[in-house]
Amino acid sequence: MAEKDLQKQIDDINVKLDAILECATAQKLRSERLDDLMEDVNIITKDAFRSTVEELEMQGVELNWDDLKFLGFKLMKNVGKFTFVMDTFESLYDLMQDLGPVANEVIIDMIRKMHEFEQKGYFEFFTEITRAMDNIITHYSGEDVRLLADNIVTVMDTLKNITQPEMLQSMNNAVNVFQKLELDDIPEYSIWKAMKEMRSPEMKKGIGFMISFLKNLSNENVVSIKQ
Repeated sequence: MAEKDLQKQIDDINVKLDAILECATAQKLRSERLDDLMEDVNIITKDAFRSTVEELEMQGVELNWDDLKFLGFKLMKNVGKFTFVMDTFESLYDLMQDLGPVANEVIIDMIRKMHEFEQKGYFEFFTEITRAMDNIITHYSGEDVRLLADNIVTVMDTLKNITQPEMLQSMNNAVNVFQKLELDDIPEYSIWKAMKEMRSPEMKKGIGFMISFLKNLSNENVVSIKQ
């Protein structure tokens, strides 16, 4: 009985030793793999550093390790500020993501409105206005513009008077009469026939209008000269 117990203990010890050896072997393999990895990383790092140095030399850039060290300290010292900048950037990015659909709607509405303006002829109108301005600038000198500025009040008063309803109606009547005249078939009047026509009420009224107009115009010119 004692021999069986002893043998059992020996078997248990052998099992535990086998497990220990297996763990040790696995640990050794991991250690070897880690060493191989570190060696590969070291080689890659050296190659990358060598390539970087060569590239910097080709570009004419000189590394100053004191400056790099100072930069590293600066970066570590301002980590909080960089974090704040990144947080701000993330907030702006989120805001842009939220505003994206709204901006798309605004752009679509703007395109529709521009299309509506084009259909109504706004762009063609402004193009013609620009062409008209080019013609004005081409045909009038700076001196002409200066004279216009000096007399702009008189010009505006003239335009104001011309645009009065009774003045516009008179001008429209004159234009209508002119359009109705048959310029190719105007009758000829002798002196006697003209004198006979001048005795008609219409001609007398017309002559009276012309005389009154010229008389009042002369008076206005005299008043303007005195002023």
